[in-house]
Amino acid sequence: MMIRVFGMMLLCMGLLNADYLLKQSYRAKSRIDLMPQNKVADMKMIPQDPAHYADQIKPFLPQEQQKHDREFNQRYFYPWELNNLDIPEEDFGWEERFVTKKPIYTEKGEMIPHSIYGQWLENANMANVDTKKYKAITVRHTEVKALPTSKSFYRDPRKVGEGFPFDYNQNSAYHINTPLYISHFSKDKKWAFVRGAYTFGWVKINDIALVDKTFIEVFKNGKYAMAIKDNLRLYRNNTQVTIVKLGSLFPAAKDNQRYLIAARDKRGRARIEKVSMQDPSILAKKPLAFTPQNVAMLAKEFYGEPYGWGGGYECRDCSATTRDFLGVFGIFLERNSNKQAKEGKSISIAGLQKSLKKKKIINEAEPFRSLLYVPGHIVLYLGQYKGEPVIMHTYWGMRKNDGSKLITGRTIITSTEPGKERADIREQSKLINTLQTIVRF
Repeated sequence: MMIRVFGMMLLCMGLLNADYLLKQSYRAKSRIDLMPQNKVADMKMIPQDPAHYADQIKPFLPQEQQKHDREFNQRYFYPWELNNLDIPEEDFGWEERFVTKKPIYTEKGEMIPHSIYGQWLENANMANVDTKKYKAITVRHTEVKALPTSKSFYRDPRKVGEGFPFDYNQNSAYHINTPLYISHFSKDKKWAFVRGAYTFGWVKINDIALVDKTFIEVFKNGKYAMAIKDNLRLYRNNTQVTIVKLGSLFPAAKDNQRYLIAARDKRGRARIEKVSMQDPSILAKKPLAFTPQNVAMLAKEFYGEPYGWGGGYECRDCSATTRDFLGVFGIFLERNSNKQAKEGKSISIAGLQKSLKKKKIINEAEPFRSLLYVPGHIVLYLGQYKGEPVIMHTYWGMRKNDGSKLITGRTIITSTEPGKERADIREQSKLINTLQTIVRF
């Protein structure tokens, strides 16, 4: 009997000290899945499997990819090197200007009065900017808000292109294990104003933990892997901790079998835990080799994901898709399309006639490692099909002649003229007529 009890005690102790486990899973359905998802002819006429285009790639030279990857690591961990907040002046304070210069609304179209958004601004405690100067890390996938509130705000939802899902308080999202610099805290002590590698804003305090030099030395070990399957789940003792999105970074443990994650203790400080894989293939050493097999496998993970403005609803918008795809191959991108367009080698295609623009894209863009940019939207170039450039993009939709949009609302594969078969699509708004830049890596 005593042996049996002792065995039960050992089992319980083992559970209490169990490693974290990362499993394949799925994203829970939400209202984002109920948005319109119209189809255009391209989605039936053009191969929708990224593998169809993968043989068109030009592999990176090993030293070229390693150079990109070293820069990725430097930029990813950069917030831990900061001694002062370094947000550019033109970006700083955009959220206050947004809510004060023009009316903002609830999703139902009710104007939000100053008495409400004034409380949000007061809670932001901006008089104390950069008074803490702490280093931190995310302990789960978390949303980045423009203001320290979970409330949503919109421009007038009655207007075309406004309303759900375009919540302007949804600034971005951070993966687990993202290094942060903390400027200060909100007055209610529930939020931290942080600067990460690719964006800044407010995150919930319970989603982050403070790090010290010892933690940084262990965590920043130079041996990293990334999630190459989307919508994984992290568990501890069969209890769900967080969703883990493709592109999340994990340092390797010393045993080369497990990986490191950050966890939060009762005092809000970070401790290092080890995580095991249910299936070792869900993570891959960074940078992933740029091969036809790998680019096809990775691109397919994004295909069909609903359009998630600012990373809302555990989904992605156009720039989050390009960032997470290229990041696995060691290429660092910032948060929005405008900043991504300034990376790599920029080749102008603005002002060219349609046929010449297509020809230049095919001749000068590199499949699966070039982006095409128009202000407000960015896409991944996959290659050509029957003489037409083909792209994968997380696309809200096409502008129609009446000013409304034909909503596709997810990550799709199209030509540079999606909707060209429809008479109601505005010609001057077609992507091929608005694309301005090739961004080549």
